[in-house]
Amino acid sequence: MTGLTKSFNDKPVVDGVSLDIPGGVVYGLLGPNGAGKTTIVRMLSTLLKPTSGTARVNGFDVMSDPIKVRKSIGVLPEDTGLYDRLTATETLEFYGGVQGLSGDFLQERIEGLLKMFELFDRRHDRVGKYSRGMRQKLALARALIHDPPVLLLDEPTLGLDVMSTRAIRDYVKNVAKEGKTVLLTSNNMYEAQLLCSSVTILNKGAIRASGTVEELEAMSKAKGLEEVFVNLVRSESGA
Repeated sequence: MTGLTKSFNDKPVVDGVSLDIPGGVVYGLLGPNGAGKTTIVRMLSTLLKPTSGTARVNGFDVMSDPIKVRKSIGVLPEDTGLYDRLTATETLEFYGGVQGLSGDFLQERIEGLLKMFELFDRRHDRVGKYSRGMRQKLALARALIHDPPVLLLDEPTLGLDVMSTRAIRDYVKNVAKEGKTVLLTSNNMYEAQLLCSSVTILNKGAIRASGTVEELEAMSKAKGLEEVFVNLVRSESGA
């Protein structure tokens, strides 16, 4: 992305963000609430049009090739947006069909993903009966149904119990090893240190620092990413 900007009522929410994220990594986009993280994810997933600037995902421009972008990505939004009246199997059948999958191949994908996220025994239950953790895992399975090369995960473990958090973190670690690219937004510094090879810290819609986790930790005498994050946000707020 180059000079990516999004304004609402002439107020920039994302302000000239430029990033080059290599393939096969977990890249962290960190910042406090309102920093612009979710807005960036929505522009990269073609749900919002940039006010200015450009962005390419898997080589495709988000403005001129939106359909190809959507085929290339799996998105876990902040709000899962699942249909309570559908079962887990029906949910994945529906979204798999949207992605052009069908027949035995689709059923094999559904079975494999539900088993991976330990939802197979509850596959015929309506989603409305699921816990938050189960819903989050199903939403991630939905994002993966077409085996996309790029994943956009917006606060994937926010508010989850320990076991669900561990399951999702373990999966994120593994997908990068398979060559997938993961953009993960978070304000959890421990999670960023655990999962990400590189991070960018945003505040008020603009980049405040970028680098590997080790490089950013070296900015702090305490060698802690959390201290770097807190100090940057504090200085930008005038505290």
